[in-house]
Amino acid sequence: MSRRAGLLAATLLFAASDAQAQQAFPQPLAEEPIPVVETLPERYPDSFVFVHDLHFKSIPDGRAALVDVSSPVSSVKGQIPVAQFGTLLPSTTGSEIYAGETFLSRLTRGERTDVVSIWDKATLAHKGEIVLPGGKRGMFVTLKNAMQFTNGEKWMLVFNFTPGSSVTVIDLEARTILGDIDLPGCMLTYPTGARGFTSLCADGTMMTVLLDEVGKAKSTTATRAVNDIDNDPWFMMPAMAGRTAWFVSFKGRLHGFDLSGDKPRDLGGFAMVPGDAAKGWRPGGWQVTSADAAGHVYVLMDPNGAAGSHKNGGTEVWVADTAKKAVARKITMQNHTLSIEVTAGAKPYLVASRPDGNLDVYDANSGTFLHTVAQAVNDPMTMTAAGK
Repeated sequence: MSRRAGLLAATLLFAASDAQAQQAFPQPLAEEPIPVVETLPERYPDSFVFVHDLHFKSIPDGRAALVDVSSPVSSVKGQIPVAQFGTLLPSTTGSEIYAGETFLSRLTRGERTDVVSIWDKATLAHKGEIVLPGGKRGMFVTLKNAMQFTNGEKWMLVFNFTPGSSVTVIDLEARTILGDIDLPGCMLTYPTGARGFTSLCADGTMMTVLLDEVGKAKSTTATRAVNDIDNDPWFMMPAMAGRTAWFVSFKGRLHGFDLSGDKPRDLGGFAMVPGDAAKGWRPGGWQVTSADAAGHVYVLMDPNGAAGSHKNGGTEVWVADTAKKAVARKITMQNHTLSIEVTAGAKPYLVASRPDGNLDVYDANSGTFLHTVAQAVNDPMTMTAAGK
């Protein structure tokens, strides 16, 4: 082919391609203003779920995604950072999201600073921070009860671990530290009464601290030993049905406590699995329980459970009727599941996080699989339904 013929062929090919492009895209794309800031509703729908991504491959860069699980399309509505073994706590009555975070001045070394970061729920914009004293905020794989509200969400409780344990009380309205309360031999916080909290202790008891008007300890009481630490200990994140905490044990026993009064009221419990569950069906995963508005407790179960398997995840979710003290039904998971959460409302979703970062979504009432939200996060650890 001559040079002229080659140029002619190339020109014709370009013209044909341009004609095809114009046919496929007849109108030029409109200019998009930069920046564009979308606004979320001030009150999130019940279908919104915070998915906490610990981000194992780069733990200083943890984050939480806000996901609408009602649809597999355009599901991720936003994201905020939750750095360095952080803890997420969105307000249910107010307009803010709180994140307990830790930073080092040289990223992986240097001076340590612990803070509670404050984010706006509508814009996900950073509003400020409260610096925590002493560099002692508890840092471990995500546990929701490392940071909780009390006093009508006016105050916050931050669990510290050095390895001495204590709780820092924060006035969120004044953005000030009210003080620290020592918790010798006890862990985490479970809001109790109007202004107080309960902790789980190493001897199997539960210790309750009531606070006075300025955030100091007014009284301290302890229960008898209720948690069989040596033989069948509890997972430390309970399913909350209103103010009732349902703890599940490694071998599948549910035990409830009404935390609405000044002391935990023991509601007793029942075994979900016959026998001592030495092997076979056992609870397993990172967030293994949740509850719906009707008070049913959902438990993620592993058919290959044994000693040491409690973080392995599971393949079924067993739904317990706590009034009848029995398993009412079982939901088979489409995929291996690490954590579960049930959304609020009369028609709740059961959200199941997978090791690959995908979220499988089910109708919680019927157990029907609905859809998958693809790659919402990298390492989904815990989830918090926006309406709970």
